[in-house]
Amino acid sequence: MSQVQDYPSRLSDPTSRKAETFSYLPKMTADQIKAQVEYIISKGWNPAIEHSEPENAFSYYWYMWKLPMFGETDANVVLAEVDACIKANPNNHVRLIGYDNFAQSQGANMLVKRGDM
Repeated sequence: MSQVQDYPSRLSDPTSRKAETFSYLPKMTADQIKAQVEYIISKGWNPAIEHSEPENAFSYYWYMWKLPMFGETDANVVLAEVDACIKANPNNHVRLIGYDNFAQSQGANMLVKRGDM
């Protein structure tokens, strides 16, 4: 069996906390984030943006940035809203969600910007 790497996340060390699967990977580039938006759109999912203060990020409640973008097919429109959310909430975590209408669940959920800790 291969070696499994330990990530020493601790509540006592806020900078060590991992927020979701992609946070174990290197930070996504703008092109990689755009590819994720394009994937969400290609699946017919509805993009949405949420944000939260880093100290509250592990609670169930995040603030929704406007309404989900029902039927949006232009990745640049979604990315412009991501940028607007980051500009309005510069210290917050910002995540991108893809709501799947048919499964009635989130098909995608990832941090696109980590807030200041």
